[in-house]
Amino acid sequence: MIHYSKFDGAFDFSGKVALITGAANGIGKATAEVLASRKANLVLLDMQEKVKDVAADLAGRYGIEAMGLVCDITCGEKTQTVIDTAVGRFGRIDILCNIAGIVELDDAENLAEDIWDKVMDINAKATFMMSQKVGRVMIATGGGKIVNIASQAGFIAIDRHVAYTASKAAVIGMTKVLALEWAEFNINVNAVSPTVVLTELGAKAWQGEIGENMKKSIPCGRFAYPDEIAAAILFLASEGANMITGENLVIDGGFTIK
Repeated sequence: MIHYSKFDGAFDFSGKVALITGAANGIGKATAEVLASRKANLVLLDMQEKVKDVAADLAGRYGIEAMGLVCDITCGEKTQTVIDTAVGRFGRIDILCNIAGIVELDDAENLAEDIWDKVMDINAKATFMMSQKVGRVMIATGGGKIVNIASQAGFIAIDRHVAYTASKAAVIGMTKVLALEWAEFNINVNAVSPTVVLTELGAKAWQGEIGENMKKSIPCGRFAYPDEIAAAILFLASEGANMITGENLVIDGGFTIK
């Protein structure tokens, strides 16, 4: 018999500490909002100064503790400093959401080397380095949850997305390896792969005819909203997902089922 009462508190994050990259906008900000609403304390990272305002706003509205820190997550020394700052304040990090990312599009024959490096550094390298550094904290403190943002482009071909596809395929692959290696430490590692998401950048990139054509390929007939992706991240970060690790949750309105 399943005792569902054991999950009554699965989405109560009181006392939990969540570190979120890319938290000033889009999916990162939506994830910060939903975790704050469930009483998680937050460490929010972004390159933009307004991440401090996001943290202050969420702390005021939800009665939690929140830090907004400006950080270039491609720099290992800087990320270690902010992680040390977070652990110094809260004593632990229970949840890591690797959401910061970048899209640069071009035909494969024209893509510049520096653009390739930039996309791989932010989307793949930084995701691993954050996971490695926070993973060490989680190992020392008894476990945690890591959720990486990948993409449907990580496992299907999309025109002009060669660097982005390579970077997100790397995220999906590393998610599986980290899940395998860290299961013994009570660390769950999963990925979420959305279709086009209507962030500020997503709405701009997929406006007009190109967007309408893309929607026709999605059985649900629309793009995703940031809070829909945040809801999936909330689940994977919750106690209700304790038996889920190494998975890539696809949120694409049916785009890849055809």
